[in-house]
Order: sequence, then structure tokens, then C-alpha cells
Amino acid sequence: MDYATLDALRAHHPAWRLLRSDHAALVASFLHRVFVAPNVRAVAETDLAEALEDELFALRQRNGDEAFPRPALHYLNDWAAADKGWLRKYYRPGTDEAQFDLTPATEKAIAWLTQLAERQFVGTESRLLTLFHLLEQMRDGTETDPEKRIDELRKKRQAIDAEIARVADGDIPVLDDTSLKDRFLQFTQGARELLADFREVEHNFRQLDRRVRERIALWEGSKGALLEEIIGERDTIAESDQGKSFRAFWDFLLSSRRQEELSQLLDHALNLGAVQELEPDMRLRRIHYDWMEAGEHTQRTVAQLSQQLRRFLDDQVWLENRRIMDILHGIESKAIALRQEPPDGTVTTVADITSDIELAMERPMFTPAIKPTITDAVLQSGEMNVDASVLFTQVVVDRARLTRHIRNALQERTQISLRELITTQPLEHGLAELVAYLQLSNEIFRSVTDESVTDTITWQACGDDGHPVTRRADVPRILFLR
Repeated sequence: MDYATLDALRAHHPAWRLLRSDHAALVASFLHRVFVAPNVRAVAETDLAEALEDELFALRQRNGDEAFPRPALHYLNDWAAADKGWLRKYYRPGTDEAQFDLTPATEKAIAWLTQLAERQFVGTESRLLTLFHLLEQMRDGTETDPEKRIDELRKKRQAIDAEIARVADGDIPVLDDTSLKDRFLQFTQGARELLADFREVEHNFRQLDRRVRERIALWEGSKGALLEEIIGERDTIAESDQGKSFRAFWDFLLSSRRQEELSQLLDHALNLGAVQELEPDMRLRRIHYDWMEAGEHTQRTVAQLSQQLRRFLDDQVWLENRRIMDILHGIESKAIALRQEPPDGTVTTVADITSDIELAMERPMFTPAIKPTITDAVLQSGEMNVDASVLFTQVVVDRARLTRHIRNALQERTQISLRELITTQPLEHGLAELVAYLQLSNEIFRSVTDESVTDTITWQACGDDGHPVTRRADVPRILFLR
């Protein structure tokens, strides 16, 4: 926060330039209404120009025709210019219509402007509790002494047991309306800030993509050195604190159980009377889907970077092959020109291109031959009678046959359950064959186990009295994946 840094930010930072602009009220209000409030990531040029034209028409009716005399498209291109940087103008692959999106600097400026309005309710309790819980997580997450960790867990268990006892006795503490409003407002602010963070994360990956494209266009060294540098930088970003945090958030959000839990919690919170008094935005009910959409944009940027690297490799291989063919054609043309008048003497010599080198350490060491020792014991014939029929009643499960059966079934479908496999090809060896299927699901094939659904598998076996009996086993549903 020194003078030189702030003076440079005042001159060059897009957010500060927006706040200093004569049209700051128009830019901030329009972009907030179109992008921030409905959480729209990109708008086509035609739609955005039409919306801005309606906005300008209303302002001219109120402030006169000289207020904003230029057309809407001119203002949009001006806001997306390099000296402004309030909008990002780009073209999607396969389309010729420009798209517009907010830049992180513009969203920061709009977020700061929204905080200037007076708030009727400023919550502090929930923020203090959040800070306290964060410090507790930092303490518990870095404690390496097992005894201290166990003591903390016992304290938590005692507190939970005491709360269970109070609830069982009828003493049920509930949050009052003030506490509910405090926590809901903090959740709303955190949810909006998270969407803004996504736009900044996506901007950082786009900056990486731009640097990669510039380096490819200007690179004059070897291809291997360039790829090593690019992939090293990509791994550095993926392993950075921001990359790890984004990956952990993305894995958490992709869980279907977490999505369902978030939906239930949001429905419960928005149906509370104290929360309804705040007149919340109903789009909060789908805020986790907005998070997923914003994260998908970030993943798509990383995919575009990979496509650019692949395209570079293909182009470089084609150019190198063409250069080799040009050299060969040049040699052929020169040889044909000299065919009638070959030069005198030795034209060129080719030395032996290989050499036989055998290092001392590469020679195998001497290994003495193993001489078997034969004992002179005399084998004596035994007289014990053993039932040899046991040798012919062994159960052998052909795992190769089961593997072929699963592969043939997955050729027509992307997944199949264990019960369907056994229905099409009944068990021949009972429980032993069922266990072989379970082993194949873990060792050879990809599989998913659904603990919430139980499949009943039956087979025919021979009872103790020699009569056939039907046996069954209840197992969780197992799906074999292609």
C-alpha cells in the first residue's frame, strides 16, 4: 500500500479505471444486471448489444439525446478495448459471432460498489464463529501429538453427549431470527464471492494459455525443450495452492451425495420464516449448479490448452517430414545432374557407423553349475488304503471362461450387473464360481458397487441326501464397466 504501487494501480488497473470513468454508473449498473445478478458467464454480441440499446434508449428518454449519443455496439467494443479491459471479447470455436464476458477486475469493482450501500443488518456473530472454527481446524489439523488429538476428540464427544442428553430431556436450543438472518446473509455473501473467484481462476488459466501460444509462435529452439518448459509450467499451476484448492473443491462438488445434501439444506434455509423476511433471491436455490457451471468453464480452458499443445505437435511433425523430403529431392536432382559427368576421384566416404564395444561390467559373472544330490534311500511300498475318488471330485472354476463371458457382454453394453451375467450364463460350480466373479471385478475389470441395492443370486446344488436343492446369496449390486 505504498504510494508508487497505488499510483501505478490508479493508472493501469482496469477496476480503478472503471471507477474513474465518466460512464462508471452506466457500465457498473448494466454489467451487474446482465452478468453478475443472473450469474451469466458469456453473452453473444447481438444479444448484449440489443440489451444495451434498450438501456441507452431509456437513459436518453430521461437525460436527453446527448447523454449517450453513440450506438450500443460502439460502447461494447470500447469497454472491451485493451486500454479499458472491462469486458473480454472472444470467439468460440466453430462460431463467427463474438462473445462477451466480464473480466475479474470489473467484477471486483462491481462488488466494491455493492458494499457502499447502507445495510440495515450487519451480521457479526456468524463471522466470529466462522473465524473461530477455522482456527480450530488449523489447530486440529496440524497437531501431531496423538494424546492431544485424543483429548480434543474426547472433549467434542462429551459436548455432543451433553447436547444429546439436553435434547432428550426436552431442552432443545434453537436459533432466533437474528441469528438466522446473520448466518443467511453471510452464506449469500460467500456464495457470490465464490462465483467471482471462479472467474478469476478461469482468467489465470487463460493467461497461461496465452503465454503458451505466444511462446509457440516465437520459439526457435528444439521442440523437446519447449514441451518440457510448457508442461513444467502446467504442472506447477496444477500443484500450486490455487490448483490444489480448485481440484479439491471440484471433487467435492461433483459428488452426487453432496449435491443432494446441498439442495436439501438450501430448501430448508429458504423456507424459514426469518429468511423469507429478508426477501432472498430465489436463484440461491440453484447456486451449487452455478458453481458447477463456473467450474466447467475453467475445465474447458484447460482442455483448450491441451488441444493447442496437440496441434503444435502435429504441425511440427508435418514440417519436419516435409523438410526431410525436400532434402532428399535436392539430393536426387543433384545426382541426376551429375549422372552424365561424374566427378573424378573419391566423391565421399562413409565410415563404419557402428562399433563393437563390450565393457567389462556388462559381461555376465560366472555362475557355478548346481550339482543335484541324490539320496540312496530305498522307497518302500505302503499298505494303507486311501480313497482316490477325492482326487476326481475337485471343483475347478475356469476363470478364462468367465472373463470371456464378461467381455462379450460388455461389447454390446457399457455396463452390466453381476446378476444379469449370471442370468444369461447360470453358475455351474455354485458359490466357488460366484467368488471368482467377485475376484474378477476387482482384479481385471472396472466395477462399481452400489451398497444401497441388494441383488439375489440363485443356483442349483446337490444336497446332503443327493437331491438337487436351490441355494441363494444376497450381495450388493455390482456393475462391470467397459
